[in-house]
Amino acid sequence: MSTDSSASQSPLPPAEISRDLLRQMLRVRRFEEECVPQYQAGKIRGFLHLYVGEEAVAVGVISQLQLKDAVVGTYREHGHALVRGVSARAIMAEMFGKQEGCARGRGGSMHLFDAATRFYGGNAIVGGGLPLAVGLALAEKELQRGGVAVCFFGEGAVAEGAFHESLNLASLWKLPVLFVCENNHYAMGTPERIELAGQGVCAKAEVHGVRARSVDGMDVAAVWQAAGAALAEARSGQPVLLECNTYRFRAHSMFDAELYRERSEVQAWERRDPVACFLARLESAGVVKKSEWEVWQQEVNAEIAAAVAYADAGTEEPAADLLRFVYAEEEAR
Repeated sequence: MSTDSSASQSPLPPAEISRDLLRQMLRVRRFEEECVPQYQAGKIRGFLHLYVGEEAVAVGVISQLQLKDAVVGTYREHGHALVRGVSARAIMAEMFGKQEGCARGRGGSMHLFDAATRFYGGNAIVGGGLPLAVGLALAEKELQRGGVAVCFFGEGAVAEGAFHESLNLASLWKLPVLFVCENNHYAMGTPERIELAGQGVCAKAEVHGVRARSVDGMDVAAVWQAAGAALAEARSGQPVLLECNTYRFRAHSMFDAELYRERSEVQAWERRDPVACFLARLESAGVVKKSEWEVWQQEVNAEIAAAVAYADAGTEEPAADLLRFVYAEEEAR
C-alpha cells in the first residue's frame, strides 16, 4: 500500500490557526495514548478504538466548523469529541463509566454524546451515523438555521446500504451536509483493495450527485483548507463528500491481534506522522519554537492527568436510576 498520497505540501494556514491545529492534534494524541494504560488497568472497559495517526482529519475539519453546526462521529470518536469542545474530563469520566461523564457513563468509549456542543455521537454501528447526519441536515434546512451536519465515517461504511441511501437523499433534497470519509484503508482487518469494487469512494459519491474530492489526511493544513471549501458549498445546499486518506498507527481495537498487515507498512506510514511532520513544518517556518512546544506538552500532559484524576474520583449511577432516561415520559413525572 502506497503512503505517498500527496506530491507536495499544502500552504500553511495563518500562523495562529496553524499553532492551534498543532496544539489540538497534540491534545488528541496524548488523550489517546493515556487511554491505553487506563484500559490495561481495567478502568476503561469494553471495546476501545484509538485514533492515533488520524488526528489531522478531526482537527482539520472540526476547526472549520461553527458552533451551530452538528457533528456525528464513529466508534473511533474520542478525538472528534475533544476537538469539538467536549472536555477531556467529561470524555474520560464517560469512558470510566462514571455519571460525571458526558453521557452519565451510559455510553462509554463508543457512544460519547454532548448536546451542548452539538456532538451527536459516537455510534457503534458501521455507517449508522450517515442517516442521522442526513436527518440533522434536513432539520437545519427546514428550520433555516444555517448550520451544516458533518458526518465522519470509515471507508468500510461505504459498502453499507446506509451510505448510498443517505447520499441519495442528501443529493435529492439539497441538504447542507458534509460527509467525511476517514479512509484508513482497512475496514477492521479487511484491506480496501478487496472490500470496495469500482473506482473508489469519491466515484461512488458522485454517482449520487454529491460533489467529492480526495485529500491527504495526514496533512492537517490540506484537510483544513479542503474542509473550508467543502463547508462553504454544503452551506449553500450542495452536499459534499471529503475523502481523507489517512492511517491508524494502532490496531483496530485493543482486542485486535493485527495479523492482516505487515509491521513495515505501519512504520512507513508512521514516518508521515501528522503531529511530528506538522511540528517540523511550523518550526522550519518560524511559527513555533521548540521551547513553546515543550510548554504545550507540559500543559497537555497536565490536562490529561487532571482528566484521569477527575474520572477516578467520579461516581457510578445509583441502582435506583437504572430505568431513568429509558422512557421520555419518566422525566416528565
